[in-house]
Amino acid sequence: MKTTPSPADTETAMQGEPARSRERRRRPPLSLAAWKQFVHVAKPYWLEEERTRAWCLLLVLIVLMLVETKAAVMLNDQAGEMTSALAAKDGGRFWASVRACLLVLAFAVPAYAFYYYMRDVFANQWRRWLTGRFLDGYLKGRKYYALGGDSEIDNPDQRISEDVNTFTGRSIHFLLIFLGSIMQLVAFSAVLWSISHILVAVLAVYALAGTVIALWVFGNPLIRMNFWQLRCEADFRFSLMRVRENAESIAFYRGEGQERAHINSKFEKVIQNYARLIRKQRSLNLFQRTFSQLTLVLPAVILADAVLTGELEVGRAIQAAGAFTAVLGAVGVIVDNFESLSRFVAGIDRLQALSRLLLPEATHAGAGAQEPRIARRPGAHLALEALTLHPPQSERVLIRELDLVLKPGDALFITGDSGCGKSSLLRAIAGLWSRGSGTIQHPPAEDFFFLPQQPYLQTGTLRSQLIYPSADSDLDDTRLLEILDEVHLPHLVERVGGLDAMQDWEKLLSVGEQQRLAFARVLVHEPRIVILDEATSALDAGNEASLYARLRASGATLISIAHRAAVLRHHTHVLHLKGEGEWEVLEAKDYRFDVAAADATAPARAPVAAMVS
Repeated sequence: MKTTPSPADTETAMQGEPARSRERRRRPPLSLAAWKQFVHVAKPYWLEEERTRAWCLLLVLIVLMLVETKAAVMLNDQAGEMTSALAAKDGGRFWASVRACLLVLAFAVPAYAFYYYMRDVFANQWRRWLTGRFLDGYLKGRKYYALGGDSEIDNPDQRISEDVNTFTGRSIHFLLIFLGSIMQLVAFSAVLWSISHILVAVLAVYALAGTVIALWVFGNPLIRMNFWQLRCEADFRFSLMRVRENAESIAFYRGEGQERAHINSKFEKVIQNYARLIRKQRSLNLFQRTFSQLTLVLPAVILADAVLTGELEVGRAIQAAGAFTAVLGAVGVIVDNFESLSRFVAGIDRLQALSRLLLPEATHAGAGAQEPRIARRPGAHLALEALTLHPPQSERVLIRELDLVLKPGDALFITGDSGCGKSSLLRAIAGLWSRGSGTIQHPPAEDFFFLPQQPYLQTGTLRSQLIYPSADSDLDDTRLLEILDEVHLPHLVERVGGLDAMQDWEKLLSVGEQQRLAFARVLVHEPRIVILDEATSALDAGNEASLYARLRASGATLISIAHRAAVLRHHTHVLHLKGEGEWEVLEAKDYRFDVAAADATAPARAPVAAMVS
């Protein structure tokens, strides 16, 4: 029952998609929709348990920005003063201005450095909190498993690790840019207004025109291309991860050519989308450069007559030019930062889509539109009542109207042809699949223990492998060694260097040893119900019989999937899945593998309701 989530298929992304798909995936522009998405992701940090720290850090940054803005205005004034002093050949006035500049810089430079330090501290704190929030939602309720079948959410790992980091860093960056622009606009507009009203009017028209052109011409295309670039890069990285994780199987198959072709197809999408992106970016760069460079000429042209006629000092013209550039930078902040802003909006959309599925308030909001689900209720033992099971996102019926009760000590053997729904039934019992109808009555989750065909071995010590999924155990080393002996791994501790040895367990241990180690976990936790999905497929007959006998002796209820006839004698009942939703329950002593194989080719009979007791 081990499944590996894969990224959503992007084979038809952008050019080849159906119209309906393109409509669903269209990214929001720099608009109210994008702002609502930003608020949805960002709001909890500012209003929940971290709000005091968040607002205090923001207040510190605003104070530092005010200091910076005041220093910038004073330095601009002194630049004009020095120019006027030089033009008037007034040495005393010039050196007084130099001393004033140095005094301002003595305060401005430390404030500047501390501002950037506090900005990065703020972004780091926000990232820590938001990543923790997403991880809580990702791991709670096994949503990490459910996302594997959601074609709308590709690469949730990248969204949590990279997109959260980008979101917090860019959010702080743009928040401070916009706040700084407001301060700069207020401070330098007063200077500019005192020098030339016409210059202010020209500036307003010029900045408004530039912003409208940037949004209208470059808005949607850049955001859409940046969204797809993030997705294509994630798919490319995932294809490389698959090679690393399945290196041995690929090596045995000599499948390097096929893997290279698959990786090339993903990488080609990265390159093609990036080529479109940089062509659009080239046009934006031409516009941005033209927009900014014209500011070198406009103030001088507008003020030239006043300076040439002597109505305005040269230094005042320098002040006006500096103020004009500062105010234009404030009102043209969107134009100047459009490239990074478009990447930011693309990342917001990815995070907001993930938050809808992971975070509590989003889950509750959409609860009313959910499809029919299998009901679950607590009980003293495991019971299935009129259980009908469908695969996720499919109408196919795997099992229809199954009634089954397992009492303590029972052992159920599930068999049937490949694809008839054996592992799917285990997924439903474990709560991983819930699409269908009927009810599953079950003991507490801690009473269940699942043994897959390929055990999961985490990074850690041998002790951590034994007690997994617990973080600690009351069992002492003597008992752990006894358990290893019971599963026929008596020399493993000596071979690996002790219970606290760290190894690459998947490479060090054979599959048979891994399966025996998984049985050891059962003996450590002593669950009431053990579910085995081909859990002894790599074991010889002697080890298999011994381990099954040990489980039966413990009094645990067993549910097994296996294809070996020898396993049947360790069970009390058989659930035979015939396909197309049909099933029958028999006592183990009445079941014959050869007869079942013959029945598989015969027309299906009506299901036989049964109660195992």
